[in-house]
Amino acid sequence: MERRDGHSATPEYPHPFIHELKLTNAQRIRGIIQGIVLFPIRVPLSALCFLIMWPLARLRFAGLSEEERSKPVQGWRLWVLHPIMRWLSRFAFFFLGFLWVEVKGRRADLKEAPVLVVAPHSTFMDMVVLVPTQLATVVSRSENTSLPVVGALLEFNQSVLVSRKDPESRRKAVAQVTERLTSNGYWPQMLMFPEGTTTNGSVLIKFKPGAFLPGLPVQPVLLRYPNKLDTVRWTYKGTSWIESLWHTTSQFYTNVTVEFLPVYKPSQEEKNDPNLYADNVQKLMAKALGLPSTDYVMEGRVPVNKLGGLSLPLESPAKETLKLLRRNGLGAHEVEAALDRMIDRCQSGAQGSKASAEELASILGLTDTQTAVTICDIYSKDENVDLRPLYLTVAALSGLVSFKSLLHTAFTLFDGECRGSLSAEELSDLMGALLGFPQRHTAELYTQASSQGPLTAENLLRVLTTHPTYQRVANEYMRPEEAGSQLVDGKAVNNNRNVYDGNGSLHHNKKFE
Repeated sequence: MERRDGHSATPEYPHPFIHELKLTNAQRIRGIIQGIVLFPIRVPLSALCFLIMWPLARLRFAGLSEEERSKPVQGWRLWVLHPIMRWLSRFAFFFLGFLWVEVKGRRADLKEAPVLVVAPHSTFMDMVVLVPTQLATVVSRSENTSLPVVGALLEFNQSVLVSRKDPESRRKAVAQVTERLTSNGYWPQMLMFPEGTTTNGSVLIKFKPGAFLPGLPVQPVLLRYPNKLDTVRWTYKGTSWIESLWHTTSQFYTNVTVEFLPVYKPSQEEKNDPNLYADNVQKLMAKALGLPSTDYVMEGRVPVNKLGGLSLPLESPAKETLKLLRRNGLGAHEVEAALDRMIDRCQSGAQGSKASAEELASILGLTDTQTAVTICDIYSKDENVDLRPLYLTVAALSGLVSFKSLLHTAFTLFDGECRGSLSAEELSDLMGALLGFPQRHTAELYTQASSQGPLTAENLLRVLTTHPTYQRVANEYMRPEEAGSQLVDGKAVNNNRNVYDGNGSLHHNKKFE
């Protein structure tokens, strides 16, 4: 099977990380009435099931040494406690309104497929899939072990734990998953959500390769909630988890369908390339669901699209910044003046490119310091903000600077030793500033841009305006917000018919050319 070219995620696809439950007045009133009756009954009963499971989960490993805990549970701890926990889990979801779980297809046994890959991942209530999968072992965040009840259940499940903040923890988790999946039946079947985060179910986001690293057969499992009201979703933005719980338990019942697809056996090419394997399974599952398969992914709690190794934020930081500036009364002339002051500050050897919120307010010409604080938060996790990405992204989106001029400015800002060329690390920093998001995988771009010699500004411009993949990056993520410019044969043409020629000159009376 062929690798896809990475162009699947296009702007017309819906944003998968936002879910807002929209109710009519009649639905809202009915939900309130039903919720007042059902919520106080259902939630305590479900909580009671989990409270009963808590001591049973602890009992499973009572008296065992650390070495014994690191092995699969056997004996009475397995054949007595496991069925009890499975039925308690089913009752817990029954009380939440999942009166029945429709199962389609046949679950493969351990020898046929050591791992089940489930998608789409939409909510914390997706754990209902554990019931028809016989409480298969899962992968979870290590931070969840500190939660009451949840920590005990993860211990009972002998889950693989991973910390998203610790790279070493991720490496250990990958090794542990690989060891279990290749144990030839020693460890029980595993269940993984390869998307790695929850979405609104409108598309399938890029699958992480963890489940596919061993190159063993997997069984795809589809999870659907065929209801008139989509109450279960809980995503990056929108309906909160408590609202999701309220709306779900306020319904008389919630439908859920678990469909086991035929086992997917990888080709030799897929065994050698886990990312290709993951992509092909994603496309197969997307087709079965009737959804687009995309390269969207959540990276550092920010929704991005992966393209040519680059991480392109779905929500432009410059767009939000310009909204804030306009809301504070700054028009095109004021923004242009602010860009002047910003670039002067960046090129000033004395003060450098870092600025506090108070300094940023002065540079932008804002009377409201809180707006400057908000802009700082958009671009930085520190108290100070780097003005370089702020300048480059706002200048690109506002259309006040030609693309070539912008790129040459960026090159100058990140060519620390004034060599006229960039190192691989400096290129990562430059692209991170241009796109408004840190870039950690720019090796492919570096190879392309340095294929004809040192990575100069001209070579980088050539790749960004002629290479099929990176031309899309320039067209879709570095173009003016209103102009909608398109790069064609080294020229940028926008909808207002302004043309940047091959020398980067803008045939329109704009500054910074």
